[in-house]
Amino acid sequence: MPFNPPARFSMKEIVLSRPARALPAWVLALMLLCLLALSPASHAADATPVVDKGDVAWMLTSTLLVLLMTVPGLALFYGGLVRSKNVLSVLMQVMTVFSVIVVLWVIYGYTLAFNGGNAFIGNLDKLFLKGVNKDSLAATFTAGVALPEYVFVVFQSTFAGITGALIVGAFAERMRFRAVLVFCALWFTFAYLPIAHMVWYGPDGFLFARGALDFAGGTVVHINAGVAGLVGAYMVGPRLGIGHQSMKPHNVTFTMVGAAILWVGWFGFNAGSNLESNAGAALAFINTMLATAAAVLAWLLIEAVLKGRPSMVGGASGAVAGLVAITPACGTVGPMGALVIGALASVACVWGVTGLKKILRADDALDVFGVHGVGGILGALLTGVFTAPSLGGTGGADFSIGHQVGVQALSVGITLLWSGVVSVIAFFLVKAIFGLRVSADAEREGLDITSHGESAYES
Repeated sequence: MPFNPPARFSMKEIVLSRPARALPAWVLALMLLCLLALSPASHAADATPVVDKGDVAWMLTSTLLVLLMTVPGLALFYGGLVRSKNVLSVLMQVMTVFSVIVVLWVIYGYTLAFNGGNAFIGNLDKLFLKGVNKDSLAATFTAGVALPEYVFVVFQSTFAGITGALIVGAFAERMRFRAVLVFCALWFTFAYLPIAHMVWYGPDGFLFARGALDFAGGTVVHINAGVAGLVGAYMVGPRLGIGHQSMKPHNVTFTMVGAAILWVGWFGFNAGSNLESNAGAALAFINTMLATAAAVLAWLLIEAVLKGRPSMVGGASGAVAGLVAITPACGTVGPMGALVIGALASVACVWGVTGLKKILRADDALDVFGVHGVGGILGALLTGVFTAPSLGGTGGADFSIGHQVGVQALSVGITLLWSGVVSVIAFFLVKAIFGLRVSADAEREGLDITSHGESAYES
């Protein structure tokens, strides 16, 4: 137990209350040693990182929430948007791609993303999680944060997994199952890992060192996946009958439930990225709530004006658009900035899934680029605006909107180029080995039966 003198006396008062000669020398020496031991400076010198159990509990909960986002959230959201003959194929792709990437993450993904190396990629020192154990701490580069490395590894594995799963919506209903898996493994290795390292690996990351702000994955997750999806839509080609046959969602209820689960799970995605259970997590939490609500209302208002009536698919799409756009900004902007970002996200993404989609002439089946790509770009750029302290953000006194927007634009440009080039090469390789597309007859019959031998709805 620490020494606690009576309230009316301090250790200093005890030492100085009588002449030094009245106390033996050894007593004075002992008292001085006690003073040094109790001083803050001594504690600081001997301090070792202390893991906070509350932070660990919050991060494990956040990891579960991100898993909830993917399976079942994203799976149901995508599954409801396709035709009934292809719903199981989409559910299978989301779950299996997520599983493949989580396994690859612990084999070599974690070490390449979050361990040493250079400005663009990590090294292989932690291949197969070598050196990672229950006593090792993660290098989070956040002052005062001490997390068990296993917690950080598993939390980040869910980010990698959902990013790969997002891509499959772009070429839904016509791509070979094994081709999907091989492409996603290649893309994860050569696109996701370098971008994650550049943006999130502390002062050594190429974009982090230049001041890029991406709190929870606007570039790493959404722009990255959006570009890969767009390339896939071009490379795989349009669905048979597009423009001539009905491609309406077969189960809007699934889509609404999936969007609702995504909204719930996204709190782990965004607030969990704070890595601590404190006011920073609360800021990301409230921003995620507000931006999403604003985006839902904005999308429905736009539909009411342009189409005469709001739709459930529109509301669900608005929720996802708001979630995407606030992701890079959630930890650095204020609540009013989050409202603006959410509302503008719906404006941009409505155009992305209508006007831009017609300009690009790509059959991006579930609008991966129109929502995740466009929303991610908008969110990344607006992060540079609303992080300004004059607009309620957390930026420093010397924060420059013009400079930060320039840095954000650099980050967006590099992500677009890097992911786009890797995606083209990966699709060409997969096409040469397996072929990308199912046969015309298989596509007409539906991938549920032809690829998996099952049917979602037995008559």
